Amino acid sequence: MELPFILLLITGFLAGLMDAAVGGGGLLQLPALFGVLPPATPVPTVLGTNKAASFAGTFTAAGQFARRLKLPWKMLLPAGVLAFAASFAGAKLVAYVPVQYMKPAMLVIMVAMFVYTFFRKDLGQTERTHALTRGEMLLGTAFGAAIGFYDGLFGPGTGSLLAFVFVRFFAYDFLTATACAKVINLMTNLAALSFFIPSQHVLWHWALPLAAANLSGGFCGAKLAVLG
Repeated sequence: MELPFILLLITGFLAGLMDAAVGGGGLLQLPALFGVLPPATPVPTVLGTNKAASFAGTFTAAGQFARRLKLPWKMLLPAGVLAFAASFAGAKLVAYVPVQYMKPAMLVIMVAMFVYTFFRKDLGQTERTHALTRGEMLLGTAFGAAIGFYDGLFGPGTGSLLAFVFVRFFAYDFLTATACAKVINLMTNLAALSFFIPSQHVLWHWALPLAAANLSGGFCGAKLAVLG
């Protein structure tokens, strides 16, 4: 087994762990795939292989959270449906959009979220006890569609973006926000794969072992998040 492949599997495990706990695992896994796969590999194929692997970790984490936490399903279900449709549309546009330019933009967004969270010490520390209003439900579905489109088009940081939205705009604690993010992220990954797989943009000999590593990381990350 070659060293780059071993390092990729380690990265996949860490990405699954990070994604389940705080989100943003794709920021580790996707660059690793770009570095390991042959330079001539089409961008949609790299993204499709990444989606196939990360779906396993997201599915595991979402299942762990859904069994242990009370989630706002009245908002998550319609938001997930819209996120699915938007993610599928984003995946179809991958071949026509220079997604490599999104990497620095995503870095700026992640840094801005970190700075905002750092200075808002109370953010995500309180547990919401009252139900969502109609306006909040509509806002949630709108965010689901917008971030779903981004996830289908590019992907890394989607979980962190969703978790930040649920904390900042709906006043959920970080654990509930992360759980909600996993549910919607699961729908966006499934939608993207429903395009990438029929279009043969998944390298299964890379995706399957990476998926096993990501699944293991997702399971451990969700356990740590719930216990913590």
